[in-house]
Amino acid sequence: QVQLVESGGGLVQPGGSLRLSCAASGTIFSLDIMGWYRQAPGKQRELVATLTSGGNTNYADSVKGRFTISRGNAKNTVSLQMNSLKPEDTAVYYCNAVRITTTPESRNEYDYWGQGTQVTVSS
Repeated sequence: QVQLVESGGGLVQPGGSLRLSCAASGTIFSLDIMGWYRQAPGKQRELVATLTSGGNTNYADSVKGRFTISRGNAKNTVSLQMNSLKPEDTAVYYCNAVRITTTPESRNEYDYWGQGTQVTVSS
């Protein structure tokens, strides 16, 4: 079973930076998409950034220019560099990974989630 472990959350002042990391274990396969989602109190979980195995990135409009997603040197690892943090970035951040398998008859997606790490931006 694939497990995702996040690290790097914490408390930071507005304008500060944090770096989140996520490492996947329990699989010998490369994960096709890795990314980050977040959920603030009383709100739905939302996409922050994703990165495909081909290097394509996708960012939420609210974080473009401030956050950068990247693959780590180790297989199946991903990081999120968060700069110029704002109070509205406060949320639990979840690592997500997707493995896609295809056959002539079907396409299957396997979706994995980490436990989440709290990011609080406050003075």
